[in-house]
Amino acid sequence: MTSKRSQATTDSVYRTGSISKSLVAYVIMLLVQDNTIELDGAIEEYLPEVKKIKGYRETPKITFRLLASHMSGLANEPQVPQKIGSVDNWESLLLEVFPNAYFEARPDEQYIYSNLAFGILGLALTRATNKALPDLLSSKVFEPMSMQNTFYKIPISKKGNIAIGRLGGSIGCYNEEKPLKELAGRGWATSSGGVWSTANDLAKFVISLMGFKSDLKKEYLNIMQTTKSKSTNWEENYGLGLFTYKDSIIHRIGHEGIAPGYRANFAYEKDTKYGVVILRNYTWGSTDLKLRSTLLLRRLKKVQIKNNK
Repeated sequence: MTSKRSQATTDSVYRTGSISKSLVAYVIMLLVQDNTIELDGAIEEYLPEVKKIKGYRETPKITFRLLASHMSGLANEPQVPQKIGSVDNWESLLLEVFPNAYFEARPDEQYIYSNLAFGILGLALTRATNKALPDLLSSKVFEPMSMQNTFYKIPISKKGNIAIGRLGGSIGCYNEEKPLKELAGRGWATSSGGVWSTANDLAKFVISLMGFKSDLKKEYLNIMQTTKSKSTNWEENYGLGLFTYKDSIIHRIGHEGIAPGYRANFAYEKDTKYGVVILRNYTWGSTDLKLRSTLLLRRLKKVQIKNNK
């Protein structure tokens, strides 16, 4: 791991938290594009174990689209302490929590942000492709986009680039113990929040989401970027693995990630194609990453409008 006094670079490795959801959603759309799965296909076709979740109903069935848009009705997390496990056993840890998971609403009725939903998606994708999740994302996203420093399990050769995570920040005491424990994996939350990456690599992903150098056709990118959960609360406007926000100046697309010791954010302005990636190795601080990226995109958009006059 990097020295505590080492200066961060664009190749420093950080836990990205829920930005993992955007990567998983991108893979979903690639598999829909090549007809491996159907976006409105029932999850139970690949993962019949979901029937063990409290409140599960035969109709309406939960689908890839409902899970990826946080419209499945599932609660955020199951009522059980999270076990820290390796990337190699995250699937069994996920299946263990199903009896303690529950629905807060009927599918397709209410936006409820759910880490569990993306855990289910990750396991359903492995069943549909017969590939472990890390291998699936490597073959579909990391390798095609030359994201050479992005992974679920950090190779020994890359451990020297890890930014040491600190649970705390400017408004609390530092705690490095829990982030260190999660180096091996995030238990059942691996699919929803387990990816490690760098500013350089996430910039490549953002460029692909913008439609440049992307294996995903424009129609499928647009599906990801179109809100399913319309709301007056801008934080509840969610497409598939992406938050969306639009006002009279900007059309912002992106996602934030939080994990013990880390906070991450990426955003881009859909019309101008400006993008921002912000990563830090402490949890709490006075800088709101989502607000900061939004203000920067707004400023850049105004500059472009002025220059075009």
